[in-house]
Amino acid sequence: MGLLVTSSLLYPFAEANAEDSGAGSKEYVHIRIQQRNGRKSLTTVQGLKKEFSYNKILKDLKKEFCCNGTVVQDPELGQVIQLQGDQRKNVSAFLVQAGIVKKEHIKIHGF
Repeated sequence: MGLLVTSSLLYPFAEANAEDSGAGSKEYVHIRIQQRNGRKSLTTVQGLKKEFSYNKILKDLKKEFCCNGTVVQDPELGQVIQLQGDQRKNVSAFLVQAGIVKKEHIKIHGF
């Protein structure tokens, strides 16, 4: 009785047809905060590997932290996840716990 482990079980946010580029091994995931009007703020996440589905990650982040968000296509940075509020520590813990990124590859910027 063998156990078959597919890539969708190891990486639940990976796309089915994603090829392994290997380029993301030394790159960092940057989590930043941007100040808006008054006390309002915006958290951005950039630098995730291309093999992950940004929309699936966004959906789980929104559900987990009870906030709104979107995926924005930036010409320089590629796809960036934006979340309402200061969610830097929450997003960092979520990405590590889900196995998307290792803790040493996350850079948190801001205040």
